[in-house]
Amino acid sequence: MTTPLPPEGGSQPSFPPPPAPYGSATAQAPQPARSPRPAGLAIAALVVGIVAFLVGLVPVFGALVGIAAVVLGVLALRRHLSKGFAITGIGLGGIAVLSSIAMTIGFGAAMNSVSDDAAPAITVETSAPAPAAETPTAEPAPAQTEAAPVETAAPVETPAPVQEAEPVEEVAPEAPAVPVEYTSALIKAASYSEMLHMSKAGLFGQLTSEYGEQFSPEAAQYAVDNVAADWNANALAKAKDYQSQMAMSPEAIRDQLTSEYGEQFTAEEADFAILHLND
Repeated sequence: MTTPLPPEGGSQPSFPPPPAPYGSATAQAPQPARSPRPAGLAIAALVVGIVAFLVGLVPVFGALVGIAAVVLGVLALRRHLSKGFAITGIGLGGIAVLSSIAMTIGFGAAMNSVSDDAAPAITVETSAPAPAAETPTAEPAPAQTEAAPVETAAPVETPAPVQEAEPVEEVAPEAPAVPVEYTSALIKAASYSEMLHMSKAGLFGQLTSEYGEQFSPEAAQYAVDNVAADWNANALAKAKDYQSQMAMSPEAIRDQLTSEYGEQFTAEEADFAILHLND
């Protein structure tokens, strides 16, 4: 048996290293890639906050939208999303909640004061019963005496004058009760006239609008006919608002007051407002 000789050059043959023993090395599991956190909740808080800020002057509804914006902003902060969007949404929502609560309290106080002044008293006239007419009584005829040789005729009865009955006063019919819807429409009309200085046509449209008070046309007509409002004074107040807040010219104010898409005042009411604009 022959022993194999090493190759020329004296180098030993190379063999692969032995495998590492089992359990000597710990395998490290690959870490999953971290996905970026979504900012959808923070953006939603910002968008709802902006909407709440725009409708903050609407009673109750503005407060509900503002609360929703605050809740979304708090959830976004707890999940470590975009702090800028979340804090902005919380701030706008808080402002909307405070504005809506203030408007709700103001409307409630105005409606209570108007309802206390709008309770009309209804009086009914009553007539005294007419006295009964007296009936005339006949006088008794004188009796004949037996001693008289000649019969004397009984005196002719003269009827007593008949008293005329006093005229009976007619009772005035009781005034029909005003329906509840009509009374409510009248209260609303007074509130809009005092606080928003609306015109007669604009007030009718607000009372009957499906996006407004949704009263029937009959109730709205009763309200605008019976509300204690000075339409000239309302037109003047609106004109001064346009002049002070928007710096409009007198002609532009006149067009805005009489426009069917604007305040819907009559031409005479608009002329009165422009004439006394600088008083």
